[in-house]
Amino acid sequence: MAEILVLVEHVDGEVKKVTLELLTLARSLGGASAVWAGPGYSEAAKARLAEYGADKIYVAGSDEIVDYVVAPKAELLAQLVASASPAAVLVAATAEGKEVAGRLAIKTDSGVITDAVGLGDGFVAEQSIFGGGVNVRSRAAKGTPIIAVRPNSTAPEPSAGAAAEEQVTVALSDAAKGARVVERVKQEKGARPELTEAAIVVSGGRGVGSAENFAVIEKLADALGAAVGASRAATDAGWYPHQFQVGQTGKTVSPQLYIAAGISGAIQHRAGMQTAKTIIAINKDSEAPIFELADFGVVGDLHQVVPQLTEEVEKRK
Repeated sequence: MAEILVLVEHVDGEVKKVTLELLTLARSLGGASAVWAGPGYSEAAKARLAEYGADKIYVAGSDEIVDYVVAPKAELLAQLVASASPAAVLVAATAEGKEVAGRLAIKTDSGVITDAVGLGDGFVAEQSIFGGGVNVRSRAAKGTPIIAVRPNSTAPEPSAGAAAEEQVTVALSDAAKGARVVERVKQEKGARPELTEAAIVVSGGRGVGSAENFAVIEKLADALGAAVGASRAATDAGWYPHQFQVGQTGKTVSPQLYIAAGISGAIQHRAGMQTAKTIIAINKDSEAPIFELADFGVVGDLHQVVPQLTEEVEKRK
């Protein structure tokens, strides 16, 4: 069975959900091998990776790998590509993951695909390109396929793996040490899930009307256990922080459920959310472009519809 490398995303030793998705995807195409980069590896982490099908775990636990920006991870993966000859390398399509993918492609003279939302036989990837205007199927033309997959593109499914450990050391080049991390500031994590990893996202747009009115969006999100998003119009108006912007110039999400309240559905916003599995639109304008994309639509005032929806969700808990 062909070996597929999966770069593990982890924070403080905890394996992130997107890694479980990548392991599930890798198992459907070959044998999944997890690559742990940096400190924090533990028996709990091993058990988590094994639970989702990691047949092998390459552990490069040196602090030096995270002391420098991005490049060491690319060099680690390049070393493993040379020694293990995997069928493919999968990484998360995060800002860092896509940079690692690009650097790795150069180092291994391989093709790279980013923002994949599906992956089939022969490592043919499904992508949404040109601002979401075109859906395509792509395949790397040479070398080892390096594919950055969007979070929430695959439902994680447990399947026990052998999780055989192999300790790895990597000698970093001087080029990889060009940018050192001098400080880390830990962002306070709220009760809501992280936007790009959330299974459900509730977003508000211009129709919300004000910063205070975003409380309506937040209440529905909290009832559903969802993340909160916002359109560019809402963030530009100062109604919600820019780090929650969904769209071509914001974050790209692929949740199981996306609720767009008071969002017209301009192409800029659609580019960031149209790969959601199910889309519900709430807008008082029956001609709003968002309805062309939505699986379900409600024509009405969000300030009446959303509180009623929140109430019904709370009743069913």
